[in-house]
Amino acid sequence: MWREVLIGLGIALVTCWLLLLLGLVLVRPRGGLLKEAVRILPDLLRLVTRMARDSSLPPGVRWRLGLLLAYLALPIDLVPDFVPVLGYADDAIVVAFVLRSVVGRVGVEEVRARWPGTDDGFAALRRLTGI
Repeated sequence: MWREVLIGLGIALVTCWLLLLLGLVLVRPRGGLLKEAVRILPDLLRLVTRMARDSSLPPGVRWRLGLLLAYLALPIDLVPDFVPVLGYADDAIVVAFVLRSVVGRVGVEEVRARWPGTDDGFAALRRLTGI
C-alpha cells in the first residue's frame, strides 16, 4: 500500500512540475526579451526588494513581491540553476510574470520611481513586462 501511495505522489509531483514548465513556456517573453531579462536581473532584484519593503504600496502587491523574493531565494527551482542558460531563464520568466501584474496594479510611474538601473535597463523592463 505505501508503495502505491509513493508512486502516486511521485506521479502527481512530476505532473505538477510539467504543468508549471508549460505555464512558464506560455508566459515567457518573446523575441529575445528573455536575454534582456537575464541581463537586467540584478536591477530587477533590487527593484523587487525596494517595492516589497515600501509600505506605501498596496498589501497585495507587497505580498506578490515577497513571494517572488522567497521563490528566488529558495534553492529549489523549476529548472535547476546549474543548467546552462535555462537555469536562470525560469527565474527571469517568473520575475517578468510577477512584474507584469505589479505594473498593472500600481502603474508605470511607481515602478519607474523605484528603478535602480539605467534608462536602457528600464526600457528593457518595459518591453519585458509589455508596458
